[in-house]
Amino acid sequence: MTYIYQRPRWPDFTWDSDAVAGPLAAVRHKQGKHLGKIEALGFELRTEASLTALTDEVVKSSAIEGENLDPNEVRSSIARKLGLDVAGLVKSGREVEGVVEMMLDATRNFDQPLTAERLFGWHAALFPTGPSGLHRITVGAWRTDEAGPMRVVSGPIGKERVHYQAPEAGRLHGEMERFLQWFAGRSATDPVLRAAIAHLWFVTIHPFDDGNGRVGRAISEMALARADATKDRFYSMSSAIEAERREYYSQLESAQRGGLDITGWITWFLGCLDRAIQEADKTLGSVFHKAKLWQRIHPSPVNGRQRAVINRMLDEFKGNLTTSKYAKLAHCSTDTALRDIRELLELGIIVKNPAGGRSTSYRLNEPDEIPPASVRP
Repeated sequence: MTYIYQRPRWPDFTWDSDAVAGPLAAVRHKQGKHLGKIEALGFELRTEASLTALTDEVVKSSAIEGENLDPNEVRSSIARKLGLDVAGLVKSGREVEGVVEMMLDATRNFDQPLTAERLFGWHAALFPTGPSGLHRITVGAWRTDEAGPMRVVSGPIGKERVHYQAPEAGRLHGEMERFLQWFAGRSATDPVLRAAIAHLWFVTIHPFDDGNGRVGRAISEMALARADATKDRFYSMSSAIEAERREYYSQLESAQRGGLDITGWITWFLGCLDRAIQEADKTLGSVFHKAKLWQRIHPSPVNGRQRAVINRMLDEFKGNLTTSKYAKLAHCSTDTALRDIRELLELGIIVKNPAGGRSTSYRLNEPDEIPPASVRP
C-alpha cells in the first residue's frame, strides 16, 4: 500500500480550483452572515454564544476519539480561564483543564507562531498523568518507533484492519519542521482552505503517540480563527465532525491512501464547516431564549442556588426538575430546595407540571409568561 506521504512530490498538495470555488464561496458567505449576527449582539450575548461554541468544540473533539467529557465541567473550566462571572460553576478534572487550555491557547492566541514547543505543551496538557489508558506513551515530544510502526487500526485482536500507517519516527523532525514553516508562512491560499490542508497534513504525519486527532482539530480551529480574524469562537467544527464521524474517518483514509490531489478532502471539509455554521445559527436561538428569560427574571433577584439551577435547566438538563434534583444541583438540603422552589413558583419563573404527589415536577416558564416585576409578590 502506498500512502500519500510516500508520493514523490509530497507534500505538494493540489486541488481542482473550479470544483472548490463554489463550496468555498458559499461557506465564506455563510461565515460572514453568522459573524454579522454576532456583531449585532450585546457583550453578554456574545460572551454566551462564544462560551457555548467553545464548550461544544472541546466536548465534541474529545467525543470523536471516544473521550466523554462532562459539558458542565468544560463550560466551568472555560468560564474560569476567561474570567467570566458565570453562576453555578463546578469543579473540573485535570483532563478537562488540559484540553481546555489547549483549545483556548489555539483560538485566543491564533496570531502567535505555532512551534514544536507549543505543540509539546498542548500534548502535555492533554495527558497530565502521562499514560494513555493502559499503554505508556511519550508525552510532550514526538513519538518514537519503540512500540513499532504507528498504525490506525480497527477490529478485534487477530483480525485488525489497518486503515493507515504513519511515517516512521525518524522522519518526524523534518516532516514537522516543514509543516510548521508552511503554517507560519504567508500564502495567497484562502485561510479556510489552509485550515483543511493543515488538518489533513498534521494527522497524516501523526507525530504523537496519542492525541493527534484532538491536536489536529485544535490546529484547524487556530486556522479558522485566523480566517475569522477574531479570538472568540462562534461555531464548532468538531460538533459537525462528530455528527458524521464515520464519514470523517472515511474521508481521511481515502485522502491518506490517495494521491496529492486532495480535492475530495477539501470539498468534504468545506461542506462540514458549512453544516457547523448552520448548526451554530440554530444555537443562537437558544442563546436569545436564555437572555430573554434572564431579562424577565432580573428585576426580582434570585439567590445563588436558584440562579445556578436555572442555568442548568437552560443548558443540557434532562427531564424535569424535582425537589431531590434541585437539592443535588444546588448542594443543599431538601427543605432548602423546597423553599427555593416555592419562591420560584411564586415569581412565576417555574411552573408545576400536571402530575402531583411523588411525581411532582417543575419546568421553566416561557419568558413571555413570567409576570412583570410590578405584579410579582
